Amino acid sequence: MRKTLQVIALVLVLGVIGTWAGLGANRGWSKDKREVRQYDEVTGIEGISYVDAFLPGVDFLGAGILAAAGLAGASFLFRKPNQRQNTKPNQ
Repeated sequence: MRKTLQVIALVLVLGVIGTWAGLGANRGWSKDKREVRQYDEVTGIEGISYVDAFLPGVDFLGAGILAAAGLAGASFLFRKPNQRQNTKPNQ
């Protein structure tokens, strides 16, 4: 159980960092809309519109790493497998 929680924590950290980096590595708060600049060739006016897109920020990154740290910390509550306690026979 201990090793399983540690592996899950490692996979979670790698997944969160990969998702954060792959979707833009936004160093601000998470956003649910992305700004798109549009240029009208006829009038020459530049406009801004918004499209729905998830941009994970440092809050997403921090929450994922904190959850992974919690799993890794919880793994230390379990005993290592095949660990024998040294017991002396009664003399």
